[in-house]
Amino acid sequence: MEPLLTARVDSWAWGVRLFKTRSMATAACRAGHVRVNGEKAKAAQSLHIGDEVRVRSDGFDRILMVSRLIVKRVGATVAADCYVDQTPPPPPREEVALVPMRDRGAGRPTKRERRDIEELRGY
Repeated sequence: MEPLLTARVDSWAWGVRLFKTRSMATAACRAGHVRVNGEKAKAAQSLHIGDEVRVRSDGFDRILMVSRLIVKRVGATVAADCYVDQTPPPPPREEVALVPMRDRGAGRPTKRERRDIEELRGY
């Protein structure tokens, strides 16, 4: 069996477990959340070994270098061998600003709470 020379972006991203389903990978490509070598990727775009793939997920970019091409979904250990993760580590929790959050289901804020929120936001 000879190695693959190209693979579809959506198929590869699904195969290495970046997305739960192939249709989710295709939808992410259509929405512009997947970039190959800095350019927005269509789902059927060819992917080659050595390409840089950026996947936007939960507000953060995952930067992956393709080291092996696959088109079928594989186990997590095999999937980890198919790319080199170059994603920078997340910032420490101390640097991330804390955003005050209301408890879910607490209803609308009272007049006093709204004034406190507006003062905190600088309005």
